[in-house]
Amino acid sequence: RRAGLMSLATRITALASRIGLEVKTKIDASHPGVAKAWVCFGYVSNQVVIRAAHNVASVTRLGTGRYRVTFASAMPDANYSWMAVALKTPNILGLQRLGIVRASGDTQTAQVLDVSCASPTAATDADEINLTVYR
Repeated sequence: RRAGLMSLATRITALASRIGLEVKTKIDASHPGVAKAWVCFGYVSNQVVIRAAHNVASVTRLGTGRYRVTFASAMPDANYSWMAVALKTPNILGLQRLGIVRASGDTQTAQVLDVSCASPTAATDADEINLTVYR
C-alpha cells in the first residue's frame, strides 16, 4: 500500500512538472494577457514618487492631477489598453472619490501615456496611483 502511494505521488509530481513546462511555452512576455508596463506612483511632498515599476522610464507631473508616463520600451503602437486606480489620504468616507480619466487633450502614443486624476468636482493629485498597460 505504501508503494502505491509513493507511485501516485511520483506520478502527480511528474504531471505537475509537465503542465508547468507546457504553460511556460505558451505564456511568455509577448502574450496579450501579460502586462506590458505597470507603475505604482504618487504625488507626495510636492514630487512624483515611483514606488515600483516595470517598463516605465519616468512619470512627470504636467499639472494638478495630470501625469505623463513614459515607457522604457515603446509599445508597438498607440492601440493599447490601460487601467488605473487612485488613492488619496485621508480617505474620508463619503467625501473621497477619485477617478482616473483621459481628457481629450491627453496624449496616448507608443512612447507616452497621459492620465488624469479627478474627484467629482476637480482635478486632484493622489498619494498613490496604480497604472497597468496591456497590448
